[in-house]
Amino acid sequence: MSATASIGFIGAGKMALALAQGWARAGLVAAKDLVASDVREEGRRDFVRDTGGRAVADNREVFGAVEVVVLAVKPDQAVAVLEAVRTAVTERHLIVSIAAGVVLARLEAALFDGARVMRVMPNTPAMVGASASGFARGRWATSEDSSLTQRLFAAVGVAVEVPEKLLDAVTGLSGSGPAYVYQVIEALSDGGVAAGLPRAIAMQLAAQTVFGAAKMAIETGLHPGVLKDMVTSPGGTTIEGLHELEKAAVRGAFMNAVRASADKANRLGQG
Repeated sequence: MSATASIGFIGAGKMALALAQGWARAGLVAAKDLVASDVREEGRRDFVRDTGGRAVADNREVFGAVEVVVLAVKPDQAVAVLEAVRTAVTERHLIVSIAAGVVLARLEAALFDGARVMRVMPNTPAMVGASASGFARGRWATSEDSSLTQRLFAAVGVAVEVPEKLLDAVTGLSGSGPAYVYQVIEALSDGGVAAGLPRAIAMQLAAQTVFGAAKMAIETGLHPGVLKDMVTSPGGTTIEGLHELEKAAVRGAFMNAVRASADKANRLGQG
């Protein structure tokens, strides 16, 4: 896929903006070749302002302009939106759905036999080239479609192909995960303020600490438990903090959060 390719979006919300900006920054598409539709005037205005692309009010116009279309609407709207544009979709189009929980079978049924659909669960750090995405191919999607999807989403982070049955788990973990981490950063910052640090310094140190820890986990490939032990001296300060986290069942809470989000994604997919 060259920088002259064009990509369209049905829905111009935050995730669409993150992907459009990320792909433009990665050189996979020129800003002038981005197009989005949205029923909201505000959404169209923001897309044009933030990406340099163009925006239209009619979803069908997007299919006339591009061959790769990202379905970026709310899950409860996805099927109805596809049904409404069905006659504008052809076999040359690849539809990439990022609607959480909406299974490929429902998306394909809204179109026609032979419709090429990929389902992806990305996350918002795509905006800074650090997303974590899982994707699965539809019944009629080709290996080339899978390769293109991997290339697009790898350009804004990490992208892995998984069986569709695991995409709800991806939603619970990496799709919703940034919100969990932001809450951790905020909590660490609050702790720093409680211990006497100015807010700005506490926030800077908290965010950098999370970034640095994640970078070490990725680049060393060491198990998190090993990395934790590298920080934890016998009878030291860190073990005192870890003991408090264990008493508060923090690990269990994070596990429950991932499972709750995955379960919600599964319910959304039932329609």
